[in-house]
Amino acid sequence: MSVSAVVMAGGKGKRMTLAEEKPLLRVGGKPVIEFVLLALKNSRSVNDIVVTVSDFTPKTAKHLEAFPVKVLKTPGKEYVSDLAYAIKTLGLQTVLAVAADLPLLTAEVIDDIVANYFRCGKPALAVAVPVETKQRFGLGLNYSFEFGGKRVVPAGINMIDGRRIDVGELDQAVYVVDKVEVAVNINTVAELKIAEEQFTLMSKRLS
Repeated sequence: MSVSAVVMAGGKGKRMTLAEEKPLLRVGGKPVIEFVLLALKNSRSVNDIVVTVSDFTPKTAKHLEAFPVKVLKTPGKEYVSDLAYAIKTLGLQTVLAVAADLPLLTAEVIDDIVANYFRCGKPALAVAVPVETKQRFGLGLNYSFEFGGKRVVPAGINMIDGRRIDVGELDQAVYVVDKVEVAVNINTVAELKIAEEQFTLMSKRLS
């Protein structure tokens, strides 16, 4: 089944104190959104890529002109409504929604998530990270919930059956991924530094 990836890059980034738009913050010398796009491009599971932007991210929209991806301007209200806007506007069916601030994300992790979605048999899947993992890396905990007897944190990666976007609250599976690749997202200046440190460590292990 065809999978459309929607990269969410239209948010305000309210917790950042830097002037740069969050998708363009640099890790390893490259804008973080480029790492997400590369992971999606190399994924065996993703068939096409859409990036959502808004009036809050005009420089990101300009930057993406050099990339072979669809760019859709959304109202920029908030994550859920902008995702629904993209799904309905483009008529998307099986959707992988990914935040633009996951610089360590890999194609292998994406393929694992997509496979888990198809196995779970539910119309929606949320990826989460154990609270302990976030704390181990010194990452912030804006929101957490209990699952399987543990506290977990949303990772900014979801899958949804776009054909049911107007149904209301969908039956949702939760997939807990205890990996740095999904644990590290960037909401603060401190987390930008952590992302840089972890990127350097991963690069050394791969070299």
